Amino acid sequence: MKSITLIAALLLSGSLFAQEPGLKPVLEKEGDLVKATYFHDNGEIAQTGFYKYGKPHGDWKAYNAEGKKIASGTYEKGKKVGKWFFWTPDDLNEVNFENSQIVSVTKWSNARPVVLNK
Repeated sequence: MKSITLIAALLLSGSLFAQEPGLKPVLEKEGDLVKATYFHDNGEIAQTGFYKYGKPHGDWKAYNAEGKKIASGTYEKGKKVGKWFFWTPDDLNEVNFENSQIVSVTKWSNARPVVLNK
């Protein structure tokens, strides 16, 4: 359990999601996975995702302090894989990863409407 908490702390240390000392992450065991939920200091969810053997694994989502989704993607054994999506007020960036390496980036502008599922 200590290693999961340490990894989570390292994962979030470089992110934009500040934690207030009173708002601790919620870690829940689900089979061989640990579901992690992190919070902004205002109580809104900052990130949700899973760990497997102490590494991020499966779908992860990140939200801003107002609760809007700002990132979504998948980890496999701690490495970013496949398509990740990053939302900004003006654009949607689609980033393709292989072994946590960026393979390609596509920028979608609000000038070109795109249907997005939550």
